[in-house]
Amino acid sequence: MGGTATVAGRGRKPKPTAKKMLAGNPGKRALNKAEPEFSKITNVDPPEWLSDRAAQMWRMVVPELLRENVVAITDLHNVEAFCVAYDNWRMAQESVREHGIVVAGAMGGPMKNPALTAANETMRQMVTFGSMLGLDPASRTRLIGGNKEKETNEFAQLLRS
Repeated sequence: MGGTATVAGRGRKPKPTAKKMLAGNPGKRALNKAEPEFSKITNVDPPEWLSDRAAQMWRMVVPELLRENVVAITDLHNVEAFCVAYDNWRMAQESVREHGIVVAGAMGGPMKNPALTAANETMRQMVTFGSMLGLDPASRTRLIGGNKEKETNEFAQLLRS
């Protein structure tokens, strides 16, 4: 079963074309001139179905993403997933705080609080969706913000030409 088939999610993710161009295309490979550019958005309210806490997270995160021009309309499901995972993580943490790490099992004996498992799963979801959006320091360095002010120093521009 050799060949060139790949499994989604394995291996290094390709660098966006815009990032390659900014770096001067150091690999000298042909650039994808037909890379899709989805519609950018300037403002979007949280969906009505989000809980209050998830909507609060939306209102904290989305303006930052929009300011840097790194979120398109096609990314909103990732923002929703991040906000919901955050709310679920907080609920699980509240349950752990209220009931403790060890709770009584069905037979009365001690067992690990199932909320710890839920907290762990939702934290991993936050990491996954957050990194897709550039919400952690490591993934933020891989993003290309599209809203940087152009350099106005004419002499610096002359040095680059």
